[in-house]
Amino acid sequence: MKTALLIVDVQNDFCPGGALGVKDGDKVVPVINKLIEKFDFVISSQDWHPEESVHFKKWPVHCVAGTKGAEFHPDLKSEKIDLKLKKGIDNKDDGYSAFEATNISFTKYLEDNEITTLYVCGLTTDYCVKESALDAVKNGIHTFVITDAIAAVNASPNDGKEALNNMFSKGCVLIESEDIIVI
Repeated sequence: MKTALLIVDVQNDFCPGGALGVKDGDKVVPVINKLIEKFDFVISSQDWHPEESVHFKKWPVHCVAGTKGAEFHPDLKSEKIDLKLKKGIDNKDDGYSAFEATNISFTKYLEDNEITTLYVCGLTTDYCVKESALDAVKNGIHTFVITDAIAAVNASPNDGKEALNNMFSKGCVLIESEDIIVI
C-alpha cells in the first residue's frame, strides 16, 4: 500500500498572465514544492491540447502542446516528478481528469505501483482537480484534496467552494498541507 502526490496542471497558462490565468494560481507552487519532498511517488498531469481542439469552443486557447503556456510553472520542482501524464491530447476530448490521460493508463500505473492513496493538489479546483479527485474515488483510491495547494477558476463566484463540497460529498478528504503525514 503506497501513497502518491498528484499535481494537477500547474502550467504557465493557468497562472497569472497565462491564457487562462487563475487568480493566485502561482501561489500554490511554494506549497506544492514543500509537499513534493514528503512523497516517494510524485505524479503530474498537464493539459496538452492540439491546436484544433473541441475544448477551445468552451475555453480560450491554452496549454497547446509544446508551447510555453503548456510548460510547468518555472518555479515548480518538476524535476522531482516521477510520472508526467498528458491529457486533452485528442482534439475531441476535454481531458479534465488525469485519469483521461492518453499517453499512459494512470489506473494501470497506480495498480502496478500498488498506490492506494492519492493526495491531490494543483489547478483548478473547480475543473481538473475536481475531476481527477472524483475519478480517483471512482477507481477505489483513497483520495485527499489539499485545500491550501489548489486554486479555482471561479467562472461563477462560488464554483471553487461548490467543487470542494462536491468532492467531499463523494468521498474525498479535505486536508491542509500542514496536516499531511506520509509514512
